[in-house]
Parts: sequence; structure tokens; C-alpha cells
Amino acid sequence: MEESRPVLMEVTRLWKTYGAGDARVHALRDVSLAIRGGEFVAVMGPSGSGKSTLMNILGCLDRPTRGSHRLLGAEVSELSASRLAEVRNRTIGFVFQAYNLLPRTSALANVQLPLLYAGAPRRELRRRAAAALARVGLQARAQHLPSELSGGQQQRVAIARAIVNRPRVILADEPTGNLDTRTSIEILKLFQELGAAGITIVYVTHEPDVARYASRIVVVRDGEIAEDRPQAPAVARPSLEPAS
Repeated sequence: MEESRPVLMEVTRLWKTYGAGDARVHALRDVSLAIRGGEFVAVMGPSGSGKSTLMNILGCLDRPTRGSHRLLGAEVSELSASRLAEVRNRTIGFVFQAYNLLPRTSALANVQLPLLYAGAPRRELRRRAAAALARVGLQARAQHLPSELSGGQQQRVAIARAIVNRPRVILADEPTGNLDTRTSIEILKLFQELGAAGITIVYVTHEPDVARYASRIVVVRDGEIAEDRPQAPAVARPSLEPAS
């Protein structure tokens, strides 16, 4: 049962406001949301709806104007800057539409970066980064530069980087937005596999065809949660062609 899983991330009566006076804009309005361990949640909404603002707050990249944000039971507003940085590095993995890989650095070295920031022993760097690349099917491309990889391969390197520190949750912001349909299904299959392994997935998208692979749909509209419902997820089945 979903209800038996522990709450991993929770926001309560959350507001995010930009500007002041007549220029004040409420990006989020009185939002309450709980995400349990192991869920695959698609956060949907049109451009400007507040979905990316919500993801940034869940990922401790931004702070709410008011309201509560709890992560693993701790109130995020009470955490020090150093503790927040540690949480972002060890507890949360980030995947973005633009990949955000260092262009002159190999796939292996890109995946090693979170380990370096976490102070992992040098002898662990190569082993753990190689294992993460193998998990996404790119062990043979470890020494390739991003420019030598397809878009799908670059995104899989980004996912390997996101999971190398064994996070509890992955926050993905439109990660298939730059990919063709077949490659998108390959990436969604990988996210489903990570979810089956116990990693919580929060996947921001505006595409219903992508959201149908999640087990829960949260729709954000005008800064408010307009809909929150479970669904039976579609199973991602890539074509039999070689993976890109």
C-alpha cells in the first residue's frame, strides 16, 4: 500500500512570491503535497504554472516565502547552508533537460563530480562512477566526451551522475524535452527501473504522453495544485533497435 511508505518530502501551506506591491507575483499559492518513498510522480502543468518553482523548492534549490518544507522529517528552513549543500549532493539527484555536462570532460569524469564534492575516497571515484555508467548501459562510452555522444547517451550520463551518490530521490525537469520519441521511451524505461529499485522519482513535464509512465499525476495550475491522483503507469517498452 502507498500509505504504508514513509513520507520522504512534504510541503504544507507553501507560498512562493516574487516582487512586491503591484508587481507581486504568486508563483505558488498555499500548496500542500506529500511524496512517499518509492513513488514515481509526474508534476504537470503549462509554462508558468509553478511546477518548476515547486521542483526547485523540493530540491532545496530555492526557499519558500512562507509555509513548511520537510525533507526526511527535518524542516529545511532550519538546516544550515552546509547541511543543505550536503542534502543536495547526497540525498537528491538532479536531471535537467539540457544535460548540464562539462563539455571537455569524459563521461566517466562527469559522473565522478558528485563524488568529488562529497569527499569520497579517490580509490572509490572510478569504481563507483563506472558502476553508475554500467547501470545506464554506457560502460563502453566511459572515455567519450559529450560531443561524441548522442542526446540520449548524454542524458543517460546525466542520470548516472544523478545516481552515483545513491540518492533517495531524483528530481527530473523535462529530461526528455530534447529527445526523439524512441530515445524518450528508453529514458523513461530507465526511470521506471530506478523507481522499481526504490528511488523516488519526481518528474516535471508538460507532456501527457510522458506523464502516463508515472504512478501518480500532480497537476499544477496558476500556482495551485489542481489535481492529484494515482494511476496505473504505462510500461515503457523501447523498440528493438539499438539504444542511442
